[in-house]
Formats: sequence, structure tokens, C-alpha cells
Amino acid sequence: MNVMMMMKGSCFMNNKNVIIVMVMLIIRGGHGDGDALRHGFYRNSCPHAESIVQNSIWKSVSNNPHLSAKFLRMHFHDCFVRGCDASILLDSTPNSKAEKRASPNQSLTGYKVIEDIKTQLEQTCPGVVSCADIVALAARDAVSFQFGKHLWAVQTGRRDGHISRASEAETNIIPPTSNFSTALQGFTSKGLALRDLVVLTGAHTLGFGHCKFFNHRLYNFTGKGDADPSLNPTYAAFLKRRCPRRSANTTAVSMDESPHFFDAGYFVNLVKNRGLFQTDAALMTDNQAAAVVNDMLVPGSFYRQFAGSIIKMGRIQVLTGTEGEIRKKCNVVN
Repeated sequence: MNVMMMMKGSCFMNNKNVIIVMVMLIIRGGHGDGDALRHGFYRNSCPHAESIVQNSIWKSVSNNPHLSAKFLRMHFHDCFVRGCDASILLDSTPNSKAEKRASPNQSLTGYKVIEDIKTQLEQTCPGVVSCADIVALAARDAVSFQFGKHLWAVQTGRRDGHISRASEAETNIIPPTSNFSTALQGFTSKGLALRDLVVLTGAHTLGFGHCKFFNHRLYNFTGKGDADPSLNPTYAAFLKRRCPRRSANTTAVSMDESPHFFDAGYFVNLVKNRGLFQTDAALMTDNQAAAVVNDMLVPGSFYRQFAGSIIKMGRIQVLTGTEGEIRKKCNVVN
């Protein structure tokens, strides 16, 4: 009888373990196996992969400083739609409008640079390096160019997705007109935290914002022809000069005083109520978020925490192992 009880107990434990493993696999399948990513994934299969990406990105950013913000934003917008699977790079098909054609991605550029890098890698190591990893590496290298060294180590091993829908980009990419709760929900839905929201929004230290995305803060904030009362009056006057009521959609304003330099200037502006977008200003409407903003003013803090948060973002719903594919060209599926 004791033997039978032991056998029954053993079977119960085995079944319980199987159930636990199955649940874990389901959870991983839903959110992507970020644990499968690792540093140096291509060390043996394509040892020069990262240097090929870096050399191309650094050369491109050197010739066109605007690209540093573009490549960083490309990584963000890729990861927030279907995870970091290079769906942002796919072209539209007769039956489907692709992510890159969605309104939040209309101002993205740099696709040709990514495709040129892919061509080099296919010549060196055919069918090995994913477009998703190229996007992640390009973002790191674009930011790091000004420092002459990497600000964070990119975990690689992503594979490429097959689907790209503009409608999903419209739904998942957080609009610059969002309030704090909407922005936070957008981040937490991807497994990111409040601190990640504040730190990663610091990417707005690079690049420019188009007037159409913040004109409502200047001329019609509550629908009565008024300005956003939280906006620094001097800054509001400056923005009105740059963005008249009927300014062209192509008119843009720098996100901070050094739009091509990755630094904590963005957070300095926030505490002065000089956030350009409503999503920027919203960070100061929440006590916890405002506390993180002040943390970013400590010298060196922004660089360290941005590195941790963007590595975390780069693990969102990744495809690994035998999932997805390694595209031969980044703009079309195999």
C-alpha cells in the first residue's frame, strides 16, 4: 500500500509539473521568449555582424545627424507593434497596408540604410542575422555615435515576423496627445513599468516634433481657443512664433536645445514646464513620474537607466528559436 501511495503521489507530482510547464510555455508564447536573447548571439555564426551594423550606422549618422533620432524611434515603434520583429520594415502588399504607412510612422526614415546593412550581412553570412536584430543594434549605435562607445549591450537572437498592419500601429503606438494614464497603460500593456515610461520618453531629447502634434496646446487646448495652462508662457510664445495657427504640417521644432545630442536636457526642460508634446508634459502630472524625472537630473543617471529600460523594451514579444524567419530582404517576407 505504501508503494502504491508513493506511485500515486509521484504521478500527481509529475502531472502537476507538466501543467506548470505548459502554463509557463503558454505565458511565454504570449509575451515572447525574451530569455532566449543573449549577448554575442552571432559570435560564432557571424562574428562581424555587430561591427558591420555599427560601421554603417556611424557613417550614416555622421553624414546626417537627423538619423540618430530616426533609428531610435524605429526601434520603439517596431517593438510596440507585434513585438521587436522588424514588422516596421515590411512594405505594404496589395491586400495589406503596412505599419510604415501608418500615420505615427510617416516621418520615419533610414529604411535604405537598414536594407544596405542587410545586403552586406547576407553577403557575409547568408540567412543568419535577422532584420529585427539589425533594428535593435542600429538604435544603440545611432545613439552611441556621439560618445564613440556603446551605451548599452544589445541582446540578440530575435527572428523576423511575417505580418505588418498599419491598423495595429495606429492602435499600439502611443499618440503624442495622450494624457498620463493613457501613456502608462500603453507601456504596462507591453510589460514595462512607470519608470520605463519616464526614462524611455527621454528619447525625446533627440530629434524634432511636427507642429501638427502639439498645435492644440497652443491654440485650442480645451476647445475654447486657449493655450495649455501648464505650458511655460515664454516657451508657448516661442512655439507660436515657430508654429503659426495655420503652419504647414512639415514645420518642426527641436525637442530640446540640442536635438542631435543624447543627454538629460529633455528632463531639465520638463521641470521648467517646457515639454513639447502633451505626453511630455503629462509626466509632471503624476507624483511618481515627476519623482523619476527629478532622478534623471542626477548626473549619469539618465544614461544608466535608459540602458536598462531599452534592453527591457527590446525583449517585448520577441520571436526566437524556430519562430518567424530570417528574412533575406528586410522589406519583404521570404
